[in-house]
Amino acid sequence: MPSWGSFSYAFGPLVAVVVIVLLALILRWAFARGQSVVAAPAVPGDPLDYGLLVPVADPGTAQEAADQAALLRQSGIAVGVADTTDGLRLMVWPADAVRAQQVLGSRQE
Repeated sequence: MPSWGSFSYAFGPLVAVVVIVLLALILRWAFARGQSVVAAPAVPGDPLDYGLLVPVADPGTAQEAADQAALLRQSGIAVGVADTTDGLRLMVWPADAVRAQQVLGSRQE
């Protein structure tokens, strides 16, 4: 067995210290305040601040929003549910807005 002399006794602990320091630096970076790698929660915006999407309905509950969104998707309309400052809104493209309101209106009658 080859011998490294007195350096062989320091090599193991030296490697362990280097690994621990590297892990500490990585954890410090990952959990630093204000620099998180995790996205911040979404902030509700004004119903008209969603680009080209237009609101077509204002469901009262999340379950009602999911039901109405499913109905619109079954009708072939792309729909999104947005949590706005005025509450939940179903958002669709302007070209689909009239048809979406017709689909939702026929369901309520």
